[in-house]
Amino acid sequence: MTEPLVPPQETPPVEGSTSSAHPERPDGGIWEHPMIWVALTAFGALLVALFFLFRIFGL
Repeated sequence: MTEPLVPPQETPPVEGSTSSAHPERPDGGIWEHPMIWVALTAFGALLVALFFLFRIFGL
């Protein structure tokens, strides 16, 4: 006998889980987008590098 089909949002009984499927949590905002932090860090590093370049060449 074949296994009955399980709806996409439910855990099949063969996986051994008795909990129900949980909904995907909403977007966590800026904390889940590390490229924003990478861009801010790169911008800060550029500002520091420009500061030292201006000091070295006396512009």
